[in-house]
Amino acid sequence: MATAVPAERDAVARAFPEPGRDVPLPGAVVHRLPAGPDLLAAGVGPASAAAATAAALTAAALAGTPYGLVVSAGIAGGFAPAAPVGSLVVADEITAADLGAETADGFLPVTELGFGTVTHRPPPALVGDAAAAAGAAVGPVLTVSTVTGTAARAAALRARHPRALAEAMEGFGVAEAAAAHGTPVLEVRAVSNPVGPRDRAAWRIGEALTALTGAFGKLAPVLESWRRT
Repeated sequence: MATAVPAERDAVARAFPEPGRDVPLPGAVVHRLPAGPDLLAAGVGPASAAAATAAALTAAALAGTPYGLVVSAGIAGGFAPAAPVGSLVVADEITAADLGAETADGFLPVTELGFGTVTHRPPPALVGDAAAAAGAAVGPVLTVSTVTGTAARAAALRARHPRALAEAMEGFGVAEAAAAHGTPVLEVRAVSNPVGPRDRAAWRIGEALTALTGAFGKLAPVLESWRRT
């Protein structure tokens, strides 16, 4: 399970009964829980997330113990009113919202330029089971390299992605690494702030981290069941 920063990793870890231990790997440090998933604070942004997740996946594969599922987890900005502060979101699409080119006619995603992909889709059955267990909304989660800080940019993102529920900075990188290993991916986010004009006073990071802990307390049986399939 990949988070951006240690605070998110620790919020997930609190959902499990026993403390874990750090296991250094080439290019990453995995926090191994005795009765839960391996956790990885992969770093901020899609590049760091992809690199650290790929390192952990490769190490596991070389050791003969490949992972059966990768989860990108953490806090996020939510698009009001569908994803209010403190709510939970499970992604049915993990989309790189700013991977492409600006043109005179507007933004073109990299797929329309003839390269790669901008969207990964988690297994629908897993998305449904996870959302039902956690009481989460289901919809696209956008990956951005720059956090939205204006109403104009929020409106532009919503115009391009009308179903989007949240934006974060790591999901697409985690999904790219998982796809390279042929491993399914899931993204779960707790909303800490509204997407729009940057107002740190409106952020509720503590509330979102608490919601993340609660979510994984409920998600553990779903994830364990999926891992065994």
